[in-house]
Amino acid sequence: MKCDICGIREASVHLTEVINGRTAKMHICDRCAKEKSEEMQSHFGLTDLLSGLMDMSPSGASGRMDAGESRKCPVCGMNYFDFQKTGRLGCGKCYEEFAGELSELLKKIHGSDRHVGKAPYGAACPESEQEDLKKLKKELDKLVREEQYEKAALLRDRIKEIEDGFNGEEKK
Repeated sequence: MKCDICGIREASVHLTEVINGRTAKMHICDRCAKEKSEEMQSHFGLTDLLSGLMDMSPSGASGRMDAGESRKCPVCGMNYFDFQKTGRLGCGKCYEEFAGELSELLKKIHGSDRHVGKAPYGAACPESEQEDLKKLKKELDKLVREEQYEKAALLRDRIKEIEDGFNGEEKK
């Protein structure tokens, strides 16, 4: 079967598209498939995905901010309109500055705007909480040395609960 695009080479890629119940089939060669793939990647990327999710396509959809009305990040100067166009934030402060808008986007993508998955040990909690955990472990060592095993067992269980909470594990 010949390629539907060039009509010269043998078709090796077979596409089936169903739109509103109508089926269309296309048979294309490797070279034409590669060209179409590159063309599609240049037209459809992360920005288009985000635009679709937030109804913020750069072409000027209603209800979205434009360059003049969007507030700016105090650190890098990026505004939300720039994020709408590029799909990338300028710095870490942008996450705080645009928290409200990003929250809605995260809810649409992930179903939540809070992380509920696992994280590497020690990475999921702030330094102050890590320090508190270290103190509890030192206290546990002290209780074991003093042979206060009942208190040590309770403290051990509490430490495990805290660590499991940091790593997103559910209680059993």
